[in-house]
Amino acid sequence: MLRWLTGAQINPGWPATLGPLRTQAGAVGLRPVRLRDAKAWSELRIRNQNTLLPWEPSGIGSWAERHHPGSWPPLYSVLRAEAKRGAVLPFVIELDGRYVGQLTVGNIQRGAVRSAWIGYWVDAQHFGQGIATAAVALGVDHCFGPVGLHRLDATVQPANVASQAVLTKVGFRREGLLERYMDVNNRWRDHILFALTAEEIAGSAAETLVRAGRASFH
Repeated sequence: MLRWLTGAQINPGWPATLGPLRTQAGAVGLRPVRLRDAKAWSELRIRNQNTLLPWEPSGIGSWAERHHPGSWPPLYSVLRAEAKRGAVLPFVIELDGRYVGQLTVGNIQRGAVRSAWIGYWVDAQHFGQGIATAAVALGVDHCFGPVGLHRLDATVQPANVASQAVLTKVGFRREGLLERYMDVNNRWRDHILFALTAEEIAGSAAETLVRAGRASFH
């Protein structure tokens, strides 16, 4: 009984494998992070330093130190524990079965709020191919479906036009500007707050992309 309660009540919908949705690049899906992701995670993060550093929260130590393969096991342990506790949904974004990025749903709140934030990154070699958009759509449908959430937030710096476009295509709307919201690259940066509630999705987020010709069902 305790095992059933842990899976069904603390974090419903976890673990889960989502998708795929087919884009111009291939089949996009989401799966839970794994301990054996260390090498792929490290290689991708180090290779994408220049494209990720301007948008991500400041960290301690150099980028290479923070993203050494040896840094993954403790990070994975935290993500796994938080997922079991019901606070986080940590996914790997896959393209035709290959690790190309991550999508995380965090700060999951239950009760009368039932909300969370959603964040994502994709390998720069696959920019502009609809991968992040498809991944976010899969994440949104999972959150508003099995996970039982009502609202999702996303924060994006004003200069990050590409990320804003991803959210807009899925159905997120701009709610306002959060001034000096987050310490990014050692400076307090403004962020635009985007939001989406379950009532604003006609059918599903995946169907929204399919109707717009941005993806197809695999």
